[in-house]
Amino acid sequence: MNATETLADLTPKRPKRADALRNYEKLIAAAREAFSAGGTTSLEEIARRAGVGIGTLYRHFPARQDLLEAVYLEEVEGLCRTADDLAGLEPWDALVAWLHRFVGYLATKQALAEQLLEYLDRDAAFFRGCRAAFQTAGEPLFEHAQAAGVVRSDATFGDTIQMVSAVAKIPGIAPEQVDRILDMALDGLRYRA
Repeated sequence: MNATETLADLTPKRPKRADALRNYEKLIAAAREAFSAGGTTSLEEIARRAGVGIGTLYRHFPARQDLLEAVYLEEVEGLCRTADDLAGLEPWDALVAWLHRFVGYLATKQALAEQLLEYLDRDAAFFRGCRAAFQTAGEPLFEHAQAAGVVRSDATFGDTIQMVSAVAKIPGIAPEQVDRILDMALDGLRYRA
């Protein structure tokens, strides 16, 4: 099973008409920006930022939870697509690039998850499906790097995700510093004869 199949039951149906799809994508982009900034942004403000009417927003997303879930899923799908896009690189380079993208996903995820937890439990099927999808996407990159002999044999994908997550959650540092610290931490993951 691939990551797309894992998310299939969770993903809302995207509109087929070109104009409706454009509005849907504008709403997702505006909501991602608003939700990532923290705090509570009204749906009316999101519709205004997207340049559409509130009725258009409600046609696509009948409730705030629907919009939050759609934005969250877009982030997970983007992370999964990145794994596919990187599969042709050298194993170490593919894994490191995906883990850097994972850090970016975590930044957005954290803001969205806090708001989604007002509606869902941490162990809800929605969150389990998202975790399964990113693991399904990222674990083959890890295993390929391990099989190529560039990742320590005693490391696991789960350990690596925990390490990267901890680096991503360091409070009060600039994104470029997170990248630098992540590279130092990943250096410890590299196999050395």
